[in-house]
Amino acid sequence: MDHRFLLAAAGIVVIGVVGGAVLAQVGPPTKPAVLAKASVPTMLAPAITPTTKPTAKPAPKPTAKAAKPERLVVNGRVQPARVKVPQRGKGHYSVAAGSGKAREGRGKEIRYLVEVEKGLPFEAGEFADEVHRILNDHRGWGRFKRVASGPVQVRVALSSPRTTDALCRPLRTFGELSCWNGSRAVINASRWAEGTPNYGRDLASYREYLISHEVGHGLGHGHVGCPGPGKPAPVMMQQTKSLASCKPNPWPYPGRLRSEI
Repeated sequence: MDHRFLLAAAGIVVIGVVGGAVLAQVGPPTKPAVLAKASVPTMLAPAITPTTKPTAKPAPKPTAKAAKPERLVVNGRVQPARVKVPQRGKGHYSVAAGSGKAREGRGKEIRYLVEVEKGLPFEAGEFADEVHRILNDHRGWGRFKRVASGPVQVRVALSSPRTTDALCRPLRTFGELSCWNGSRAVINASRWAEGTPNYGRDLASYREYLISHEVGHGLGHGHVGCPGPGKPAPVMMQQTKSLASCKPNPWPYPGRLRSEI
């Protein structure tokens, strides 16, 4: 009997015969996988790329403006800004333009002019305004009229340290001090800008002293000493160097009232 027939009857599928051996598979034959018929579109639609909404950038934070440095207030007064002064200027001057009236009061009117060495970080007009205010204060020496030309009794010259040394000879200012020489109050711009430790942070009062002291020399006043511990230093005392036991004082007549002039 054909073995292939017997195998088929037993449900064994004959696959083939190799070298007389019958190859068989147990169990019913596996049905071929049925592929689902896919509907094929007649025209391909273009590929759609999903669009994403652009992410809104956060609004930039407003840049905070650099705060202006607060001016120092000492004894109820706003202090001038301190600036860097070169050791040497141009060696020649700009005369402050314009004029200024002398304050009302008794006494002789004194004509003066103001000059600022070129190359310094100060405007001639601003320096002249400050000098005029100081000289015509009711606690000051007297009545001063500012002019830009003509004969004058006093010249107030803001000068670099090296120019100050040159103009003050034979006096020795060492690049640090000011002086009166000839008809000129030579104001060391370094001292005007920085003050002195004896006045601490009160640069405004020191500037008043500096002008009052050097112009005082031009009016014929010499140096004096401290009259006693705790008393106001005389304006003709060398307060830049030392106060001894006195208190700083920038005025010739610190106790004088306006009504007394």
